Amino acid sequence: MPNIKSAKKRVKVAAAKTLQNKMINSQLKTEIKKANVAIESNAADKAEAVKVAVKRIDQAAAKGILHKNTAARKKSALDKKLNAGA
Repeated sequence: MPNIKSAKKRVKVAAAKTLQNKMINSQLKTEIKKANVAIESNAADKAEAVKVAVKRIDQAAAKGILHKNTAARKKSALDKKLNAGA
């Protein structure tokens, strides 16, 4: 455990940020799964589900939770699945 006041604060801030990042990552994974299920089941709103997932991916990349190339790869994979089913 840190003794210096600023180090104590950094521990608290890091813990809070970790929780926020986990929350965003969890939401991201949920939206991607929903989009994949919508594509596989050929749901009427599959394009909308992909749009929401792509938005979540972009938000995660903007916050630095995902690397920009990882975000591009995930978006590309979703688009490829969507267009293959069309």
